[in-house]
Amino acid sequence: MSEDQDTGATAPRLRLRIVFGEDAMLGPGKADLLEGIRETGSIAAAGRRMGMSYKRAWSLVETMNTAFHAPLVTSSRGGAKGGGAALTETGDTVLMHYRKLQEITAEAGAARIGALQSLLADRFHGK
Repeated sequence: MSEDQDTGATAPRLRLRIVFGEDAMLGPGKADLLEGIRETGSIAAAGRRMGMSYKRAWSLVETMNTAFHAPLVTSSRGGAKGGGAALTETGDTVLMHYRKLQEITAEAGAARIGALQSLLADRFHGK
């Protein structure tokens, strides 16, 4: 959560998870992992940035790759030339749509979030 520098209060935030089915979901963690892979060119490096093991990161990538009609991430093994990973065109598209949905949802829900925040007990306002 983000903190207000002046009061130390935690600003409310909205976390969007899209549930397509029992084993097919897309949320902030998977989106951040995709973004990390795009930025680092590595599943391991993206996972490390998020404080997750390579095994966990790889497992999430495999889950996403099988949930969509085409893989979201391609990877190559290490070796003399080194390995790496990249988002596919489908991966870029999925990430773009998810981030846009986050933006739309945050904008559309800002007034309601503010209304809910005003009803919180004082200890949650940083007072």
